[in-house]
Amino acid sequence: MMEELLQKWLMHANRRPKLLIADDQPVNIRVLYELFRHECDVFMATSGAQAVQVAQTELPDLILLDVVMDDLDGHEVCRLLKSDPLTADVPVIFITAQDREDDEVKAFGLGAVDFLSKPINPVVTKARVRTHLTLKLQGDLLRANALLDGLTGVANRRKFDEDLLADWRHCAREAAPLALLMVDVDYFKRYNDQYGHQAGDACLKSVAKALVESLRRPYDKVARYGGEEFACLLPKTDLAGAHLIAQRMLEQVRALGIEHLPSCIDANVTISVGVASMLASREGASTATLLKAADDALYEAKRAGRARVACAPSA
Repeated sequence: MMEELLQKWLMHANRRPKLLIADDQPVNIRVLYELFRHECDVFMATSGAQAVQVAQTELPDLILLDVVMDDLDGHEVCRLLKSDPLTADVPVIFITAQDREDDEVKAFGLGAVDFLSKPINPVVTKARVRTHLTLKLQGDLLRANALLDGLTGVANRRKFDEDLLADWRHCAREAAPLALLMVDVDYFKRYNDQYGHQAGDACLKSVAKALVESLRRPYDKVARYGGEEFACLLPKTDLAGAHLIAQRMLEQVRALGIEHLPSCIDANVTISVGVASMLASREGASTATLLKAADDALYEAKRAGRARVACAPSA
Protein backbone atom coordinates (compact mmCIF):
# COMPACT_ATOMS: atom_id res chain seq x y z
CA MET A 1 0.00 0.00 0.00
CA MET A 2 2.65 2.54 1.06
CA GLU A 3 4.91 1.54 -1.82
CA GLU A 4 2.08 2.09 -4.32
CA LEU A 5 1.31 5.46 -2.76
CA LEU A 6 4.96 6.49 -2.98
CA GLN A 7 5.11 5.56 -6.66
CA LYS A 8 2.01 7.63 -7.41
CA TRP A 9 3.43 10.54 -5.44
CA LEU A 10 6.76 10.37 -7.22
CA MET A 11 5.00 10.34 -10.59
CA HIS A 12 2.72 13.26 -9.68
CA ALA A 13 5.03 15.56 -7.72
CA ASN A 14 8.48 14.13 -8.47
CA ARG A 15 9.13 13.80 -4.72
CA ARG A 16 8.23 11.79 -1.63
CA PRO A 17 5.38 12.90 0.67
CA LYS A 18 6.35 15.61 3.17
CA LEU A 19 5.44 14.93 6.79
CA LEU A 20 5.76 17.57 9.53
CA ILE A 21 5.97 16.35 13.14
CA ALA A 22 5.38 19.05 15.77
CA ASP A 23 5.93 18.16 19.44
CA ASP A 24 7.87 19.87 22.21
CA GLN A 25 9.17 16.52 23.49
CA PRO A 26 12.13 15.32 21.37
CA VAL A 27 11.56 11.71 22.42
CA ASN A 28 8.09 11.77 20.85
CA ILE A 29 9.48 13.26 17.64
CA ARG A 30 12.14 10.55 17.51
CA VAL A 31 9.54 7.75 17.76
CA LEU A 32 7.47 9.20 14.92
CA TYR A 33 10.55 9.99 12.84
CA GLU A 34 11.71 6.38 13.00
CA LEU A 35 8.21 5.25 12.06
CA PHE A 36 8.06 7.31 8.83
CA ARG A 37 11.58 8.22 7.74
CA HIS A 38 11.77 5.46 5.13
CA GLU A 39 8.52 6.48 3.41
CA CYS A 40 8.41 10.27 3.81
CA ASP A 41 10.59 13.35 3.92
CA VAL A 42 10.18 14.17 7.60
CA PHE A 43 10.36 17.72 8.98
CA MET A 44 10.37 18.46 12.70
CA ALA A 45 9.31 21.33 14.95
CA THR A 46 9.67 21.53 18.73
CA SER A 47 7.38 24.51 19.29
CA GLY A 48 4.12 25.84 17.94
CA ALA A 49 5.72 28.91 16.36
CA GLN A 50 8.32 26.75 14.65
CA ALA A 51 5.58 24.44 13.38
CA VAL A 52 3.80 27.36 11.69
CA GLN A 53 7.06 28.59 10.16
CA VAL A 54 8.07 25.16 8.82
CA ALA A 55 4.56 24.54 7.48
CA GLN A 56 4.59 27.84 5.57
CA THR A 57 8.06 27.20 4.20
CA GLU A 58 7.86 23.49 3.31
CA LEU A 59 4.10 23.12 2.65
CA PRO A 60 3.94 19.55 4.02
CA ASP A 61 1.41 17.00 2.83
CA LEU A 62 0.41 16.08 6.39
CA ILE A 63 1.07 17.44 9.89
CA LEU A 64 1.22 15.37 13.09
CA LEU A 65 0.56 18.00 15.74
CA ASP A 66 0.85 17.81 19.52
CA VAL A 67 -1.76 19.77 21.45
CA VAL A 68 0.13 20.79 24.61
CA MET A 69 3.20 22.92 23.81
CA ASP A 70 4.86 25.70 25.76
CA ASP A 71 4.40 28.65 23.40
CA LEU A 72 1.52 28.20 20.95
CA ASP A 73 -0.58 25.17 21.71
CA GLY A 74 -1.65 22.83 18.94
CA HIS A 75 -5.13 24.33 18.77
CA GLU A 76 -3.75 27.81 18.08
CA VAL A 77 -1.29 26.39 15.54
CA CYS A 78 -4.14 24.68 13.73
CA ARG A 79 -6.17 27.92 13.71
CA LEU A 80 -3.25 29.83 12.19
CA LEU A 81 -2.62 27.18 9.54
CA LYS A 82 -6.28 26.98 8.53
CA SER A 83 -6.55 30.78 8.27
CA ASP A 84 -3.60 30.99 5.85
CA PRO A 85 -4.46 30.24 2.17
CA LEU A 86 -1.04 28.63 1.73
CA THR A 87 -1.57 26.00 4.43
CA ALA A 88 -5.36 25.83 4.75
CA ASP A 89 -5.56 22.59 2.77
CA VAL A 90 -2.77 20.77 4.63
CA PRO A 91 -4.39 17.96 6.69
CA VAL A 92 -3.66 17.98 10.43
CA ILE A 93 -3.74 14.98 12.76
CA PHE A 94 -3.70 15.86 16.46
CA ILE A 95 -1.61 13.55 18.65
CA THR A 96 -2.20 14.16 22.33
CA ALA A 97 -2.45 12.60 25.78
CA GLN A 98 -5.84 14.32 26.13
CA ASP A 99 -8.40 11.67 25.28
CA ARG A 100 -11.71 13.13 26.42
CA GLU A 101 -14.54 13.24 23.91
CA ASP A 102 -14.78 17.03 24.03
CA ASP A 103 -11.06 17.28 23.18
CA GLU A 104 -11.69 15.22 20.08
CA VAL A 105 -14.73 17.30 19.15
CA LYS A 106 -12.69 20.49 19.53
CA ALA A 107 -9.95 19.07 17.29
CA PHE A 108 -12.39 18.32 14.48
CA GLY A 109 -14.04 21.70 14.97
CA LEU A 110 -10.68 23.36 14.28
CA GLY A 111 -10.36 21.50 10.98
CA ALA A 112 -8.27 18.47 11.97
CA VAL A 113 -8.78 15.33 9.90
CA ASP A 114 -7.99 12.86 12.70
CA PHE A 115 -7.18 12.50 16.39
CA LEU A 116 -4.72 10.04 17.95
CA SER A 117 -4.06 9.43 21.63
CA LYS A 118 -0.68 9.05 23.33
CA PRO A 119 1.06 6.76 23.79
CA ILE A 120 0.69 6.05 20.10
CA ASN A 121 0.06 2.62 18.64
CA PRO A 122 2.55 2.33 15.75
CA VAL A 123 0.27 0.15 13.63
CA VAL A 124 -2.75 2.42 14.07
CA THR A 125 -0.69 5.58 13.57
CA LYS A 126 0.90 4.30 10.39
CA ALA A 127 -2.47 3.20 8.99
CA ARG A 128 -4.05 6.59 9.72
CA VAL A 129 -1.14 8.47 8.15
CA ARG A 130 -1.29 6.29 5.04
CA THR A 131 -5.02 6.90 4.72
CA HIS A 132 -4.72 10.67 4.95
CA LEU A 133 -1.70 10.82 2.65
CA THR A 134 -3.69 8.84 0.08
CA LEU A 135 -6.62 11.24 0.40
CA LYS A 136 -4.24 14.20 0.12
CA LEU A 137 -2.71 12.80 -3.06
CA GLN A 138 -6.13 12.19 -4.60
CA GLY A 139 -7.14 15.75 -3.72
CA ASP A 140 -3.89 17.13 -5.16
CA LEU A 141 -4.44 15.27 -8.42
CA LEU A 142 -7.99 16.60 -8.76
CA ARG A 143 -6.88 20.10 -7.83
CA ALA A 144 -3.95 20.00 -10.25
CA ASN A 145 -6.29 19.15 -13.11
CA ALA A 146 -8.57 22.02 -12.12
CA LEU A 147 -5.62 24.45 -12.12
CA LEU A 148 -4.33 23.59 -15.60
CA ASP A 149 -5.18 25.53 -18.72
CA GLY A 150 -7.26 23.19 -20.84
CA LEU A 151 -5.66 24.24 -24.13
CA THR A 152 -1.93 24.58 -23.44
CA GLY A 153 -1.47 22.30 -20.41
CA VAL A 154 0.40 24.95 -18.41
CA ALA A 155 -0.99 26.49 -15.22
CA ASN A 156 -4.13 28.59 -15.55
CA ARG A 157 -4.71 32.10 -14.17
CA ARG A 158 -6.04 30.83 -10.84
CA LYS A 159 -2.93 28.69 -10.30
CA PHE A 160 -0.72 31.62 -11.28
CA ASP A 161 -2.37 33.80 -8.63
CA GLU A 162 -1.76 31.10 -6.00
CA ASP A 163 1.85 30.58 -7.09
CA LEU A 164 2.56 34.31 -7.14
CA LEU A 165 1.44 34.65 -3.51
CA ALA A 166 3.35 31.53 -2.41
CA ASP A 167 6.57 32.52 -4.22
CA TRP A 168 6.31 36.09 -2.94
CA ARG A 169 6.06 34.92 0.68
CA HIS A 170 8.87 32.42 0.23
CA CYS A 171 11.20 35.02 -1.30
CA ALA A 172 10.26 37.55 1.39
CA ARG A 173 11.31 35.12 4.12
CA GLU A 174 14.65 34.58 2.42
CA ALA A 175 15.16 38.25 1.45
CA ALA A 176 15.44 37.06 -2.15
CA PRO A 177 14.19 38.65 -5.39
CA LEU A 178 11.20 37.34 -7.31
CA ALA A 179 11.17 37.87 -11.08
CA LEU A 180 8.05 38.01 -13.24
CA LEU A 181 7.95 37.78 -17.02
CA MET A 182 4.85 38.84 -18.94
CA VAL A 183 4.76 37.36 -22.44
CA ASP A 184 2.51 38.34 -25.35
CA VAL A 185 2.28 36.63 -28.77
CA ASP A 186 2.75 39.41 -31.30
CA TYR A 187 -0.22 40.26 -33.53
CA PHE A 188 -2.04 37.11 -32.53
CA LYS A 189 -5.45 38.41 -33.62
CA ARG A 190 -4.08 38.83 -37.13
CA TYR A 191 -2.76 35.26 -36.93
CA ASN A 192 -6.21 33.95 -36.00
CA ASP A 193 -7.87 35.98 -38.74
CA GLN A 194 -5.43 34.69 -41.37
CA TYR A 195 -5.03 31.03 -40.40
CA GLY A 196 -8.16 30.26 -38.37
CA HIS A 197 -8.82 29.52 -34.72
CA GLN A 198 -7.74 25.88 -34.95
CA ALA A 199 -4.31 26.98 -36.16
CA GLY A 200 -4.34 29.66 -33.46
CA ASP A 201 -4.90 27.03 -30.77
CA ALA A 202 -2.04 24.93 -32.16
CA CYS A 203 0.17 28.03 -32.16
CA LEU A 204 -0.56 28.77 -28.50
CA LYS A 205 0.22 25.16 -27.56
CA SER A 206 3.59 25.34 -29.33
CA VAL A 207 4.45 28.70 -27.77
CA ALA A 208 3.58 27.42 -24.28
CA LYS A 209 5.80 24.38 -24.80
CA ALA A 210 8.68 26.59 -25.97
CA LEU A 211 8.32 28.83 -22.90
CA VAL A 212 8.40 25.84 -20.55
CA GLU A 213 11.45 24.43 -22.32
CA SER A 214 13.24 27.75 -21.82
CA LEU A 215 13.23 27.26 -18.04
CA ARG A 216 16.05 25.53 -16.23
CA ARG A 217 14.80 24.98 -12.66
CA PRO A 218 11.91 22.82 -11.42
CA TYR A 219 10.41 25.65 -9.38
CA ASP A 220 10.25 28.13 -12.28
CA LYS A 221 6.68 28.29 -13.63
CA VAL A 222 4.78 29.24 -16.77
CA ALA A 223 1.05 30.05 -16.73
CA ARG A 224 -1.45 31.15 -19.32
CA TYR A 225 -2.43 34.58 -18.06
CA GLY A 226 -5.24 35.13 -20.54
CA GLY A 227 -5.83 34.91 -24.29
CA GLU A 228 -2.44 35.01 -26.01
CA GLU A 229 -0.64 36.25 -22.88
CA PHE A 230 1.54 34.11 -20.61
CA ALA A 231 3.26 34.81 -17.29
CA CYS A 232 6.42 33.25 -15.89
CA LEU A 233 7.53 33.24 -12.23
CA LEU A 234 11.24 32.96 -11.43
CA PRO A 235 11.89 32.81 -7.67
CA LYS A 236 15.29 33.94 -6.39
CA THR A 237 16.12 35.57 -9.73
CA ASP A 238 17.44 39.10 -10.23
CA LEU A 239 16.75 41.30 -13.25
CA ALA A 240 19.85 40.19 -15.15
CA GLY A 241 19.03 36.51 -14.71
CA ALA A 242 15.39 37.05 -15.69
CA HIS A 243 16.50 38.96 -18.80
CA LEU A 244 18.57 35.96 -19.92
CA ILE A 245 15.54 33.65 -19.57
CA ALA A 246 13.40 36.13 -21.50
CA GLN A 247 15.93 36.26 -24.34
CA ARG A 248 15.99 32.47 -24.43
CA MET A 249 12.20 32.46 -24.71
CA LEU A 250 12.36 34.88 -27.66
CA GLU A 251 14.81 32.59 -29.44
CA GLN A 252 12.88 29.40 -28.63
CA VAL A 253 9.64 30.80 -30.04
CA ARG A 254 11.31 32.21 -33.13
CA ALA A 255 12.98 28.83 -33.69
CA LEU A 256 9.54 27.20 -33.93
CA GLY A 257 9.30 28.70 -37.41
CA ILE A 258 5.50 29.10 -37.30
CA GLU A 259 4.52 31.13 -40.35
CA HIS A 260 2.89 34.49 -39.58
CA LEU A 261 2.71 36.50 -42.79
CA PRO A 262 0.23 39.11 -41.46
CA SER A 263 2.75 40.13 -38.77
CA CYS A 264 4.30 43.56 -39.27
CA ILE A 265 7.65 42.53 -37.83
CA ASP A 266 8.53 38.98 -38.90
CA ALA A 267 7.42 36.23 -41.28
CA ASN A 268 7.17 33.87 -38.30
CA VAL A 269 5.44 34.00 -34.91
CA THR A 270 7.30 36.13 -32.33
CA ILE A 271 6.72 37.23 -28.75
CA SER A 272 7.26 40.36 -26.68
CA VAL A 273 8.39 40.03 -23.07
CA GLY A 274 8.23 42.42 -20.14
CA VAL A 275 10.59 41.63 -17.27
CA ALA A 276 10.52 42.80 -13.66
CA SER A 277 12.34 41.63 -10.54
CA MET A 278 11.73 42.85 -7.02
CA LEU A 279 12.95 42.12 -3.50
CA ALA A 280 9.82 40.78 -1.84
CA SER A 281 11.11 41.94 1.54
CA ARG A 282 11.57 45.55 0.39
CA GLU A 283 9.37 48.09 2.15
CA GLY A 284 6.40 49.05 0.00
CA ALA A 285 6.85 46.12 -2.38
CA SER A 286 3.87 43.88 -3.13
CA THR A 287 2.64 41.39 -5.68
CA ALA A 288 0.59 44.23 -7.19
CA THR A 289 3.66 46.42 -7.72
CA LEU A 290 5.56 43.51 -9.26
CA LEU A 291 2.66 42.78 -11.64
CA LYS A 292 2.42 46.43 -12.66
CA ALA A 293 6.17 46.67 -13.25
CA ALA A 294 6.18 43.60 -15.51
CA ASP A 295 3.05 44.75 -17.33
CA ASP A 296 4.54 48.22 -17.89
CA ALA A 297 7.70 46.58 -19.24
CA LEU A 298 5.63 44.47 -21.64
CA TYR A 299 3.87 47.62 -22.84
CA GLU A 300 7.28 49.21 -23.44
CA ALA A 301 8.46 46.17 -25.45
CA LYS A 302 5.36 46.42 -27.65
CA ARG A 303 5.66 50.21 -27.99
CA ALA A 304 9.30 49.85 -29.05
CA GLY A 305 8.41 47.54 -31.94
CA ARG A 306 7.61 44.10 -30.43
CA ALA A 307 9.63 40.86 -30.80
CA ARG A 308 11.90 42.04 -28.02
CA VAL A 309 12.51 42.11 -24.27
CA ALA A 310 12.02 45.19 -22.13
CA CYS A 311 13.00 45.37 -18.47
CA ALA A 312 11.44 47.40 -15.69
CA PRO A 313 13.80 49.55 -13.60
CA SER A 314 15.61 47.36 -11.08
CA ALA A 315 14.01 47.34 -7.64
